[in-house]
Amino acid sequence: MKFSIMNLGCKVNSYEAESVAAMMEERGHERVDFQSKSDASLIFTCAVTNTAAQKSRQMMHRARRMNPNAIIAVVGCYAQVDSDALDDADIIVGSSHKLQIPDYVEECFETHVKIRDNNSIDAAPFENMRLVEFEDKTRASLKIQDGCNQFCSYCIIPYARGRERSMNPDLVIQEASKIAQNHKEIVLAGIHTGRYGREYGVTLADLIERILKETDLQRLRISSIEVSELDDKLIHLIATEPRIAKHLHIPLQSGSDSVLKRMNRPYDTQQFYDKIKQIRELIPGISISTDLIVGFVGETEQEFQDSLDFCKKCELSFMHVFPYSKRDGTRAEKMEGHLDPRVIKIRSKQAGELSLQLYDAFKAKWIGNEVEVLIEAQKNGDSEGYSSEYLPVLVHGEFAKKQLIKAKIKELKDHQLYAERSE
Repeated sequence: MKFSIMNLGCKVNSYEAESVAAMMEERGHERVDFQSKSDASLIFTCAVTNTAAQKSRQMMHRARRMNPNAIIAVVGCYAQVDSDALDDADIIVGSSHKLQIPDYVEECFETHVKIRDNNSIDAAPFENMRLVEFEDKTRASLKIQDGCNQFCSYCIIPYARGRERSMNPDLVIQEASKIAQNHKEIVLAGIHTGRYGREYGVTLADLIERILKETDLQRLRISSIEVSELDDKLIHLIATEPRIAKHLHIPLQSGSDSVLKRMNRPYDTQQFYDKIKQIRELIPGISISTDLIVGFVGETEQEFQDSLDFCKKCELSFMHVFPYSKRDGTRAEKMEGHLDPRVIKIRSKQAGELSLQLYDAFKAKWIGNEVEVLIEAQKNGDSEGYSSEYLPVLVHGEFAKKQLIKAKIKELKDHQLYAERSE
């Protein structure tokens, strides 16, 4: 059977999609490009905004047009929260039981009977997706956590992913050991990674300690972590362990206390700033990036300016800017004061420009300093990769992919850092 996969969601979604693809290939099925003729099309959907939901529906219809006789399977968050809109699909699998997708595809291919598996996930256990080997990539991801209990007013994810749950710590060590055989760097991923291990009586810091002690991994990176989950032990571990990447992605969402309150975020700007200050005192030079939502319901021009000013005060290395988009089924959807899309677009552009300025300012601080670069590719006789601080660096000369090398930053030009090998 020929099958194709399309992922429309986050890094966790991508991990799950690649895991299912690997299971399909293990059974002898051939993976083809999504545009090609296939017997089955698997679409991993996203529900984070109405726009994402619309793209998921459009992709399903597009797959049907391209391959009228193929099995169409829709999977994931949107399939979980609004399966009625996807009823044309042959297979619907929500946010659990993804390990059974190959069985479902084979069954549906034989019987042509529709399959629906998107019941309540409130008590769903953590699903141990198989290890994904990205042979052609320098770093590998490992999903260690799923679900969210936070219920931010703008977010559908707790309804789509269910409650928080984690991979068994012993299994994490096994998977990390396998990854370390072929990859220098591992990224620990999850929907709410910082809340890992509650049901096992362990913390993310405990887990990272074990990974560093019990595997040969050379660099470990945390995909994203909430400011309230950065406890003293974890900060100390990052400060003292050279194998942990000196980069933290800490979602802020807004730099205005009144907006944070409407968002139902569990901190205010003072708490956020105090934690950032503590981290920087213990880990000089660390890169701290963030997520920023602009144009949230009722956001005034003053609140928006306060948000930008706060980002400057925190000296963030860069920001992922998200224009607020209404999502059906969230508390924010029913709030009064939704902004004109044109205003949101203008604010998004301003925030994006600030992010670029902050990133250049952070990069400039590294001129004359040495960094350790994980080589990802060759480019016109030079080599490019990322440092521990997640700095994009172009190193003079060709070096092997997946190699960790030390390099001295020479200049910053057109947003790019240039370096010479220093060992």
